[in-house]
Amino acid sequence: MKMWIALLLATLAVGASAQSCKCDTMKWGTCEGPPCQCTLLIGANMKQNVDCKKLVPKCYLMKAEMYRASKGLDTRTLGGKPVETAFVDNDGIYDPECENDGKFRAKQCNGTECWCVNSAGVRRSDKGDSSVKCEHVETYWIRLQLTHKAVSKPVDVGKLKQAIADAIHTRYQNFNKDLVKDIEYDADARLIVVDVKKPMGERKSDLTHLAYYMEKDVKILPLFNEQAKFEPVVDSQKLEMENILVYYVDEVPPTFTMKALTGGIIAVIVVVVLAVVAGLLILFFARRRQQQQYAKAEPRELDAM
Repeated sequence: MKMWIALLLATLAVGASAQSCKCDTMKWGTCEGPPCQCTLLIGANMKQNVDCKKLVPKCYLMKAEMYRASKGLDTRTLGGKPVETAFVDNDGIYDPECENDGKFRAKQCNGTECWCVNSAGVRRSDKGDSSVKCEHVETYWIRLQLTHKAVSKPVDVGKLKQAIADAIHTRYQNFNKDLVKDIEYDADARLIVVDVKKPMGERKSDLTHLAYYMEKDVKILPLFNEQAKFEPVVDSQKLEMENILVYYVDEVPPTFTMKALTGGIIAVIVVVVLAVVAGLLILFFARRRQQQQYAKAEPRELDAM
């Protein structure tokens, strides 16, 4: 009898272990065990081991998204600068090259085109050939511009920073809430500006994972198995976010040149320059015409005298 009870308990234990073996921080992860080991499919027959007790490195996530998109699987939908050197991700998703620890390689290439990226995998240089030289550059500051949906009562600004910091800490695997430095709030626009910043040279905290997971929470669908979204609570009132924009500030300024300007901006510059040149030409000919008229009028006045 005791043997049957022991066998039953062992069976239940195995079943409970199998049920708990899942990747909480990555809904596309596949887990097997015991012992529980989780992997993420990042290419054809390419499985990447991941730690599902932490936020999965962004480089692995982007590779997984690119692979899933190529197979027609569920992936993503379309979705004030803090300092002059801040920039946003205008390129979107690509199939990145990752280091063994999940970090982005400093130089990324797509065929014959290569460019430099920061620790967030965001392009920080013009695109060129394979001779481009890149160095590892850390993103130490991100600015999150969030807008929330309409609420039934005014938001207490004094409690907002603590609510944001607590929500980030709880939602994103015990992220250090002390890195949430400043928060500004525009009640009319329902706009929250959050500065998350670490000291230059600090390498323990990774702001880029936080930003990527939060973008998915707000814009699309959460990457977590648990599908609740990032919703800070102020005075028992949830703030449901509806949009997000992320600015990146690196320890070393980016190296964009005029080639990085979009065609629309260049077109505007050309139009403005042409308008200025046309105005100068009109002014020149108008003055020349006046001088010619004055020169003709002066002899006639002398003849009359």
